[in-house]
Amino acid sequence: MDRELQHDVVILGAGLAGLRAAVEISRRLGGTVDIGIVSKVQLMRAHSVCAEGGTAAVLREDLGDSRELHAWDTVKGSDFLADQDVVRTFVDTIPREIHQLDHWGIPWTRDADGYISQRPFGGHSYPRATLAADKTGFFEMQTLYDQLLRYPTFTRYDELFVTDILVADGGFAGLVGLHMGTGETVAIRGRALLIASGGGGTLYGFTTYSQTVTGDGMAMAYRAGLPLEDMEFLQFHPTGLVPNGILMTEACRGEGGYLKNSLGERFMGNYAPKLMELAPRDMVSRAETEEILAGRGFTTPDGQDYLELDLTHLGADRINTRLPLIREVTIKFLGLDPIEKPIPIRPVAHYSMGGIETDIDGLTRVANVWAAGEAACVSLHGANRLGSNSTAECLVWGGIAGGKIAEALPGLAEAAPLPADQAAAAEGRVRAVLARQGDENLYELRRELRTTMDANVGVFRTGEGLAEALAKVREIRDRAGRAPVADKSRVYNSNLVHALELDNLIDLAEVTVAGALAREESRGAHARRDFPTRDDETWLRHTLAFHAPEGPRFEHKPVTIDAWKPVERKY
Repeated sequence: MDRELQHDVVILGAGLAGLRAAVEISRRLGGTVDIGIVSKVQLMRAHSVCAEGGTAAVLREDLGDSRELHAWDTVKGSDFLADQDVVRTFVDTIPREIHQLDHWGIPWTRDADGYISQRPFGGHSYPRATLAADKTGFFEMQTLYDQLLRYPTFTRYDELFVTDILVADGGFAGLVGLHMGTGETVAIRGRALLIASGGGGTLYGFTTYSQTVTGDGMAMAYRAGLPLEDMEFLQFHPTGLVPNGILMTEACRGEGGYLKNSLGERFMGNYAPKLMELAPRDMVSRAETEEILAGRGFTTPDGQDYLELDLTHLGADRINTRLPLIREVTIKFLGLDPIEKPIPIRPVAHYSMGGIETDIDGLTRVANVWAAGEAACVSLHGANRLGSNSTAECLVWGGIAGGKIAEALPGLAEAAPLPADQAAAAEGRVRAVLARQGDENLYELRRELRTTMDANVGVFRTGEGLAEALAKVREIRDRAGRAPVADKSRVYNSNLVHALELDNLIDLAEVTVAGALAREESRGAHARRDFPTRDDETWLRHTLAFHAPEGPRFEHKPVTIDAWKPVERKY
């Protein structure tokens, strides 16, 4: 080990959840706690800056919104797999987070009367997506980091790629990773750990995710003995820009955009006649796929199928004021101005509903380890997340987990010594990857993995396709052992990082596909052609995947239902 570091609290991930937790711990303990913030990228390059459309919160009860309504929308949108006590905690907490950000200086968009603006989002019964134009995540990140700078007792570790979470005697023992800038192997010990490392959507080739978001925290937690919950539920956003998958925010439809097929029809009237384009994302993505399969889509010169997102009727003023980033992106990447022409789109991998199992406070099964944000599964989103509930979740459980860590710290023992056997095993694993020999190409394997996921684990699934995908994932795992890392240097060895990321993606793919194959029903984002209906009698339960040498071992636990019984979802 080249360097061994120590902090009171270690935060793995520097997106919204991680920064919100760091601020909460610092403010509660008066800036006296020693926090280490670990990020695989430069801190303000966390994927949270890509969140665009808004953050859901009940702000206008005087105009007809209510927390009960937000809770019902979330539970119904989840296809009744969300834990309802978690949902109530969420809707009660997020309004305070919005107002706290306001006091901290975030530039929320305002209406003519000076109130914080909100827009409609899919599946919500009231326009409660709180916005900062279409750069909401970016401004939330900036505001949180500005607040964190008030406290001098945190240390940033940018470009530190963590390879292992160490657990000893049932509790957190440390992290081991590679510092890209120096090539050093680094260990970080701490009294508490928060995993806030984001999702795993780059399992797919057509995705909205930054290419650095490879599910590392989830995969490491899984290998360290923590169960992953509900990983078969991966959200497909209805509007990914063709051909590259860049997110065309749901705010486009919230501002009044139309989805059209090649016949010029607003086809959502055939699928969700009440909410049209603002139905929940799982329903809109399935509707789009059905339109394409029925031959009512468009095709690019290189054979990609797509539909159109039409904003032209909104006018230049509204697009420039409320959707400036969307216009900038389409002009830069396609040479297309949405003021004048419709945008080519199709469903795109977007969000992990599943993640590291936690309780309602973000605590995992390992002592002194919490998880928050997209890396965690506190069971808020169930089988389908409503748009604008994601940044809200990061703020709420970043704050909750940070608060619980601050409360726990006085009673926690000093950081345990680094377990020498585990640290040696972590270093040995990296050396083994560097020593791989053979004629396989790790980048080709990564492409094959994503192609398999796109083809067989997409908007619609079948048992046959999932079984084929599972066999392919396991074949790729075997072949990866024969994929050499050509770059043997230490400094900025991206070749090595890509190999380690591929191992993480393979673990997550196996859990996702095996869980999807086992769940013989259709619920939310998990739509089985061979089991087309929801089966509450058998499958109204959460999936827990535990790491085992032969592949994931599955257990189940009940869904907390204490207010609303499952009913048919109609919009």
